[in-house]
Amino acid sequence: MALSVSSAKLSTGVEDDKKQKAFVFPKFVIMGHRGFGMNMLQSPDEKLKSIKENSILSFNVAADFPIEFVEFDVQVTKDGCPVIFHDNFIFTQEQGVIIEKRVTEMALHEFISYGPQKDGANVNPMFRKTKDGRIFQWKVAEDDPLCTLKDAFVKVKRSQGFNIELKFDDNIMYGEEELRQTLENILKVVDEHAEDRPIIFSSFHPDVARLIRNLQLSYPVFFLTNGGCEIYADVRRNSLDEAIKICKEGGLHGIVSEAKAIIRTPNVVTQIKDSKLSLISYGQLNNVVEVVYLQYMMGVDGVIVDMVMEISEAIASIEVRNDEDDEEDDGRKCLILFGEESKKVRISSDAIALLTKFVPKTTLFVQQ
Repeated sequence: MALSVSSAKLSTGVEDDKKQKAFVFPKFVIMGHRGFGMNMLQSPDEKLKSIKENSILSFNVAADFPIEFVEFDVQVTKDGCPVIFHDNFIFTQEQGVIIEKRVTEMALHEFISYGPQKDGANVNPMFRKTKDGRIFQWKVAEDDPLCTLKDAFVKVKRSQGFNIELKFDDNIMYGEEELRQTLENILKVVDEHAEDRPIIFSSFHPDVARLIRNLQLSYPVFFLTNGGCEIYADVRRNSLDEAIKICKEGGLHGIVSEAKAIIRTPNVVTQIKDSKLSLISYGQLNNVVEVVYLQYMMGVDGVIVDMVMEISEAIASIEVRNDEDDEEDDGRKCLILFGEESKKVRISSDAIALLTKFVPKTTLFVQQ
C-alpha cells in the first residue's frame, strides 16, 4: 500500500523553491528497513536471517504488507553504476583467507559477482563483519543476488515507495566535486526510471543532504541523525538541534532520527514540527509495537522497521478507547489494542509512560 505520488513528489515551480513548504505525509508511514528487514547474522533470532537484505526479493516481500516505503542504501561503483548495498566493504574468502574489498572501488561486474548468481551458482560467497570485529558467513534462509538501483526500479512493484539512503563512508573526507559526480550518477537512474513512484532521499552526510537538495527539486530530502546516541567529529551530526539547523539552512524537508533520541527528549518533536519539518525514526526500538505506538502518539510521522510483518499488521489495526468502556482495566486512563481480535496486545497509558525510562541517557561511543 504505497502513498499517492503527490505525497512524495514536490512541485518544481520557482515560487515553491523560494519559499520552503512543509512536507507532510498523509498518514503515519511504515518503511521496511533494507526491504523486509536487515540481516543480523550474529543474532539467534531467525527472523533477522530470513531474507537477504537490500535485495529485490526482500523489497517485493515487504511490499506485500501494508507499508508505504522500503528503505535501502545506495553507493556508486568506480565505473559509475549506483548499486544497493549497506556496508562499505564486501568480505569474501580466497584460498581460506578472508579479504575485504571496498564497494566504491569495484567495477559493477565485480560487485555483482559476489553472493548467489542468477544461474544459482555462488562462486564468491559473502561474509559480514560486525561492529565488534566478528566475521560471519552471510547465510540467510532465502538468498538473492546483489542488485543495482536500476534493478530496483524495474523489478520492484511500482506502487512501492523508495527511501533512498545516500551512503558514504564516515571515515573519508569527500570533496564537493566527488560528491556531486556520485549524486549525478544516482539522479540519472532516478530520472530515467522513477516514473510516478514515491521517492524520498536521505543521508547521514550533511553536505550530501544539502547537495542532493540543490541538484533536484522533485523529491523530498531528509537528514539522517542518531541524535547524539553516537558522537562524531562533525558536530553537525551530534544532536537533533543540529539536525534542525541543517534542515532549515539547506531547505530540507525532514529528519530521520534514531528512536532513542526522540523518546528521551520528547519535546523535540514539537520543535521539529514548529520548524515545518517531518520526522521519521529508525532503530531497533522500532521493532517493539509499544514503542512505535508511543512515537505515533508523540507526533512522529513514521517509522523504519525490521519486523515488517509484525509492526505493519499491528499498526494497521490499532484501536484506542477510554478505560471507562472497559471494566477490566481497573481505572487506568487509556487502553490501546493492537492486532487481530484473537491476539490483541493491551497497553495502558501508564505502561507507555514507563517505556521512556528504558531509553539510555548516555552515548554509545565516539566516531573519529
